[in-house]
Amino acid sequence: MFCCAFMWKSGGEDLQGFYPVRPECQSDVPRTRFKSRAGKTLSARRWHAAFTEDGHLDMEKVLRRIQRGGIHPSIKGAVWEFLSGCYDPDSTFDERTKLRDLRREQYGSWKEECKNMVPVVGSGKYITMAVVSENGQPIEDSSVENQGWVVKTAVTDDRTLQWMLSLHQIGLDVARTDRYLSFYENDINQSKLWDVLAIYTWLNLDIGYVQGMNDICSPMIILFEDEADAFWCFERVMRRLRENFRATATSMGVQTQLGVLSQVIKTVDPRLHQHLEDLDGGEYLFAIRMLMVLFRREFSFLDALYLWELMWAMEYNPNMFATYEELENRNNNNAADDPKLLKRYGKFERKYVNSGNNERHSNTIAVFVVASVLQTKNKRLLKEAKGLDDVVQILGDIAGNLDAKKACKEALKIHEKFLKKV
Repeated sequence: MFCCAFMWKSGGEDLQGFYPVRPECQSDVPRTRFKSRAGKTLSARRWHAAFTEDGHLDMEKVLRRIQRGGIHPSIKGAVWEFLSGCYDPDSTFDERTKLRDLRREQYGSWKEECKNMVPVVGSGKYITMAVVSENGQPIEDSSVENQGWVVKTAVTDDRTLQWMLSLHQIGLDVARTDRYLSFYENDINQSKLWDVLAIYTWLNLDIGYVQGMNDICSPMIILFEDEADAFWCFERVMRRLRENFRATATSMGVQTQLGVLSQVIKTVDPRLHQHLEDLDGGEYLFAIRMLMVLFRREFSFLDALYLWELMWAMEYNPNMFATYEELENRNNNNAADDPKLLKRYGKFERKYVNSGNNERHSNTIAVFVVASVLQTKNKRLLKEAKGLDDVVQILGDIAGNLDAKKACKEALKIHEKFLKKV
C-alpha cells in the first residue's frame, strides 16, 4: 500500500496512490480533496522528531500539526494508535512494546476461542450464509456458501447462538465494504476484516454486530499490517461510537446524538429547524448514516480518514488511555487551571474542560460537523426542500464536495455559538 514515499517532496501532492481505486470504479467514487502540505501536514519526519529518546511523545505538538493539516498516509496507523487511546503519550518505547505484545497475545487467544467454535475464523475465508436457525438447529445446506463448513450439532448456549446468528450478516457486509479499493480484491484482506468484526462481536454481545461497524473497521485493516493491532485500534475507536450502535425494539443509540443535533440547529438556526420540523424531519433521522459511520459515504476514502483524524485530534483527551485501561488518571488534576496541561487537550475538548462539564458523551464534534453541513445547505434546504426526500437528495449531493478541514472549522464556530446561546 505504501508505494508513494517520494511524493512528500513536492508539497500539495496527490496521495490517492496509497489507497488505489480499482480502474473500473474510478468514476463511481467521490473525488479526493486532501493533499499533504509541507509545513502543515504531520510528516514522518516531524512525527519521529516528536518523541524523546526513550519514547515519550509531545502530544501537544502532534495535535497542533494534525489540526493544521492532517496526517501523512505513511504514518497514519502509528498516529491513530495514540489518537484512539491505544497508547499513552507519556509511556516509553519499551512500555509500548510490552503492551503491544500482550495485546497481540490476548487477541490470539480470543481468536483461537472463536476458531474452536467456528473453524472458518482465521482460515482466510469468511461466512456469508446463516449456519444455524433461530432455535439453534444446524442449517445443513449452508456448506457450499460457507467454505464447506457446517454446524454439526444443535447450539444450546444462548451466547454462542447469538454470536453465530450474526456471522453471515458480517460476511455479507464485508463483501460489500470498500469494494472499489484495490486492497479488497484480495480475499485474505476481506477475511481479516471478517475475523476482526466476528471477534469483536463475540466480546461485545451486549451490542452485537450492527451494520456500519464494517465501515468503521475497514480503514484499520488497511492501515495495520498486523491483524491484532487493527483489532485494538478498532476496539478503541468503538469506545467512542459503540453507544450509537446500541439498539432496542423501540430505539437506536444514535437517537441521543440526533436529539443533540436537533437542539443545536434549533438554537443556532431556528428558521432551518422549523422548516425541517414542518417537513416532519425534526427528529433528524436523515443524519443517522453520517453519525453512525462518520461520513464514510460523504467523503472519498482518504478524505474520510482526514476528517476522522481532525475530529479525533480536536476531541483528544490525555486521560483516554488511563480511562480505557482503568488506571488512575494522571492528568485530571485542575486541567482548567493549568494552561500547559490544557494544551494537551484537543480544541473541542478544551471547552468542556474549561467549563467543568464532564457529561458530554453525546455532544461529540461529529454532531457539530453535521450541523455545519446543514448550514452550508441552508439556502437550498429552505428554498427547494418540499419533503424529506428532497432533504435526503440535497444532502446526498455533498458527496465529494465537502472540505473536511472547513467542515471542522465551521463545526467549532457552531459549537462556540451554541455554548454561548445555551
